[in-house]
Amino acid sequence: MHFSIPDTQEITDGSGSTYTSFNIHINGVFHCTARFSLLHSFHEQLKKEFGATALPPFPPKKLFPIAGPKLDERRLMLERYIQIVSQEAAIANSDVFNSFLLTAQQETQKEQPENVSLDVYLMNGHKISVNIISTDQTEDVLETVASQIDLPDDFVYYFGLYLVRKEDDSETSIVRKLQDFESPSISLKSANLKGVHRIVLRKCFWDSSFDDELLANKVAMNLLYVQAVSDIDRQWVLATKDQKEHLKSLQQKGSKREFLRLARTLKHYGYIQFHPCTADYPQANSRVVIAAGNKELNFRILVKPDAFKEAVFKITRIRCWRITTTVADDSDNPDSSLLELSFEYLIAKDTLQWITVQSEQAILMSMCLQGMVEELIMKKQGRKIKKPSDRVRRGKKNFTRENSIPSGLVQSPSSEDLKLLKGKGTQNGDSVTNSAFEDAIGDDDL
Repeated sequence: MHFSIPDTQEITDGSGSTYTSFNIHINGVFHCTARFSLLHSFHEQLKKEFGATALPPFPPKKLFPIAGPKLDERRLMLERYIQIVSQEAAIANSDVFNSFLLTAQQETQKEQPENVSLDVYLMNGHKISVNIISTDQTEDVLETVASQIDLPDDFVYYFGLYLVRKEDDSETSIVRKLQDFESPSISLKSANLKGVHRIVLRKCFWDSSFDDELLANKVAMNLLYVQAVSDIDRQWVLATKDQKEHLKSLQQKGSKREFLRLARTLKHYGYIQFHPCTADYPQANSRVVIAAGNKELNFRILVKPDAFKEAVFKITRIRCWRITTTVADDSDNPDSSLLELSFEYLIAKDTLQWITVQSEQAILMSMCLQGMVEELIMKKQGRKIKKPSDRVRRGKKNFTRENSIPSGLVQSPSSEDLKLLKGKGTQNGDSVTNSAFEDAIGDDDL
């Protein structure tokens, strides 16, 4: 996950008092705003759960309100703090972490729990309406959808809920996979303030061999079929004229299983394709179409109109990657910025090269990389995709604030503490290390 706190806002509460709140973005999207006291309560609860030694130092509480450079320093330190704790899997998957983000989202949007009907779509536009509570988190909603369409529990988490945006040309593009620390109902309502969005159900695994486990079940097979037809129609999956005619014939016969078996042999089956963008490979300002899947990033590089050259980057040869934001050289829009995904790739034995992509979907690319790495490691360790019965259910639990925060000055961190907090790894410029790099690469890859 990519956390940032790019700015703050002044908020007036019900009593007329004004306070500063910090805007938290997750995976490139505004998630919530939280005042310092709420973030401090979050830190105190993490200390109770994991111990102070497992956490970086927290920015000090001040007796008087701060502004200007001091406020910006606090913002950066809070950003670094949440980036560091989110990199620890035990913390990021904990009830404290998820309930904090879920509660903060709910309070930011002033959302009270109520019974609502939420529309979830398949890739062919088929609508599934489910009755939920507006503040239900993503996994609760996913399980409700699965139950309504009679998808067996064994296969629920082979699929995920995705937020997609309708583009000007009536096509849709994937914005992101919804996470368990958010409410799909609230996230959809917020996204629709900036364009038309919907929630879709898609498979969320990368290795097509998992298809074999789903083909024996009619509901799961139908979900795979609907997605495959959509991906072929939008040319994410590449097929020759003869292959397309064969697929059309199988569709007309209703031979879904045979359709899928043929589709799995096609290039880029199961990939996610991104909007055309710019990369510095093989040379600066190259126009490329990137697709992620099958343990690789695939570059189709435009060499002349309607002519492409292909380059393949295996995830086991990516040592690390990072997301950065750069200010665009745009005199008409001085506030515009560009997202970049950079990855360090083992081009040849003992030769690493940084490759940079400029794309508005850079964070989605990064999350796809992370998903493929995690799935590869899961398979190597012999673990399985989880089931609803694997979830630890402790009932509905809101994040609770600590009432024992002293109102006076808290002892400031030492200079060494400040260096630690400011110097640890971050997802905005510093690198995300690829855990599969050392374990999975072999001489055959070179």
